[in-house]
Amino acid sequence: MGFDSADPLGIDELLGVEDLDVRGVVRGWARERVVPYVGEWYEAGELPGIRELARELGSLGALGMSLSGYGCAGASAVQYGLACLELEAADSGIRSLVSVQGSLAMYAIHRFGSEEQKQHWLPRMATGEAIGCFGLTEPDHGSDPAGMRTYARRDGADWVLNGRKMWITNGSVAAVAVVWAQTEGGIRGFVVPTETPGFAAPEIKHKWSLRASVTSELVLDDVRLPGDAVLPEVTGLRGPLSCLSHARYGIVWGAMGAARSCFETALDYAKTREQFGRPIGGFQLTQAKLADMAVELHKGILLAHHLGRRMDAGRLRPEQVSFGKLNNVREAIEICRTARTILGANGISLEYPVMRHATNLESVLTYEGTVEMHQLVLGKALTGLDAFR
Repeated sequence: MGFDSADPLGIDELLGVEDLDVRGVVRGWARERVVPYVGEWYEAGELPGIRELARELGSLGALGMSLSGYGCAGASAVQYGLACLELEAADSGIRSLVSVQGSLAMYAIHRFGSEEQKQHWLPRMATGEAIGCFGLTEPDHGSDPAGMRTYARRDGADWVLNGRKMWITNGSVAAVAVVWAQTEGGIRGFVVPTETPGFAAPEIKHKWSLRASVTSELVLDDVRLPGDAVLPEVTGLRGPLSCLSHARYGIVWGAMGAARSCFETALDYAKTREQFGRPIGGFQLTQAKLADMAVELHKGILLAHHLGRRMDAGRLRPEQVSFGKLNNVREAIEICRTARTILGANGISLEYPVMRHATNLESVLTYEGTVEMHQLVLGKALTGLDAFR
């Protein structure tokens, strides 16, 4: 057997036929429908045709793909991870669209919703007919969601919501928002149809990261909901944090997709770019960079695969997800920056994906748990001492 530069550790041998089929389908779609256009979308700061893209992703079974029933694919955690890797190899914004739809909004309804809520929303969300968003982060409360100010009060049989949420992916195109709010009885989740009076989702502009993605603010001004709009099966932060853990798992894989794209670009470039009369890939310093990039890339993929097998076995702990996100996003950023140095000045051009991935990963680094939060999660697990407060 020869050495495979695309799979130097032979990780593909751990995948079954269905795993490879899922990866192949998602990879083919991303390379046809996203890669040729995403540079233009990024430069324009928009994601045109997002509803059409969502429906196409739904037809692939990529929305809520690890959930079962209600039109969802019921795929394994590893298959979901492989899909996230291929989507983020195209662009982090596309993977974010899928993660927020499936791992946050749909997951919250699937795990904590009433049967009526599940029947009403999940089939349409699985097909991409209805896009969802997840309202947790606020302008003044990101890493400390317990301090959220969005409040829901009872008014007769109804709930009335007031507050603001910030940095909400899919917000201004969503048909439904899962919004978390303080109540007299603790933090609760609410299923909010976005056409409800008092709900607004202005889009956030002037971003230098995740530009090919819809990011919004949510404004709730006396939003009146029926009593059955609340998610009945959870109270407290356990609800939103379990959703975040599920989405972070997808990031563990997705970050390696961005890293792979940059590594492959740098490797191809090094083989053809000539300086001093020969390809720069023949110089020791360039080979050292490529070797280090390959080591971290495939270690990260192996880590993601291990966590996926643990999730499929029902044994994945939140601390292990923090381990994966902390390592893989951090290493992906370093791979992107090293790739940029190999490409030289061309590394900043949108003709290549490197700078786009690098800037996108700056957002991935901090959303759904900053580096510091994941370090403290692991620190508490290691020492038994809580350093959060």
